[in-house]
Amino acid sequence: MTATAAARAKEIAAAQAHVQEVVRRSGSSFSLGMRILPPERRQAMYAIYAFCREVDDVADDGGPTEVRLAELDRWREEIHGLYEGRPSRPTTLALLEPVRHFGLPREEFLALIDGMEMDARETMRAPPMTTLLLYCRRVAGTVGLLSLPVFGATEAEARTFALTLGDALQLTNILRDLAEDAGRNRLYLPREALERHAIDPTLAPEAVLRHPALPAVFRDLAAQARGRYAEADAALARCNRRRLRPALLMMAIYEAILDRLERRGWDPDRPPPRLPKAAKLWAALTRGLLRSR
Repeated sequence: MTATAAARAKEIAAAQAHVQEVVRRSGSSFSLGMRILPPERRQAMYAIYAFCREVDDVADDGGPTEVRLAELDRWREEIHGLYEGRPSRPTTLALLEPVRHFGLPREEFLALIDGMEMDARETMRAPPMTTLLLYCRRVAGTVGLLSLPVFGATEAEARTFALTLGDALQLTNILRDLAEDAGRNRLYLPREALERHAIDPTLAPEAVLRHPALPAVFRDLAAQARGRYAEADAALARCNRRRLRPALLMMAIYEAILDRLERRGWDPDRPPPRLPKAAKLWAALTRGLLRSR
């Protein structure tokens, strides 16, 4: 091995260690699904997740709006550089081989950045349903479509599964994180649902969360999430379930979170439900691994 090749191999190893550390620090449930993959596929998912995490951090904690938008533009340039074979950040360097080996679509990385821009522009306050679904497609559907080539899921129905499951997961996130998002002056509840229950969509997010009709809106969105899980299940029946095991694990965990949300109902003073590790493992065993056989 030449000195140049050795230096490049060391740089790539450092980039791979970087994305693994991003996943470890996040404490995300997604890491459970990654662990069951073979090493090459697992490393690709670490890199995809690290990209998502780092771009999300820009939208959430990247400073003033103009600073966040400028950094998101730099990420767009970085993705174009990645596809031209010249990544300059550790995460995109870790993505270089997965992009080549699995044929990961450039447009999905860019779509996720577009979704984060919706947050960075601070426009996500009682959006119309069409805007909310576009947001879900960009920030969750993209992750599913980037994951499919890594999983080896090539059926046309797998795309439907990924997109409907992405909606379901994101709607569950929205219900779980209503209070946290309100603290960032965000309200992802759709305008139409608020108006249907006589809640003024122009109210501040904190005021909406205290409105007496909010539980009805909460139930409406939970029902929509349930519908999306059902659509994902229907598409799954026509897919190779074993290849989608990591997604099935996430589906099981998030359905369990939605179960808890629905059982307790909306209460602005209670912290969001979090599944302990044992509950995640149980959900994975009984509704993920077993369903994949």
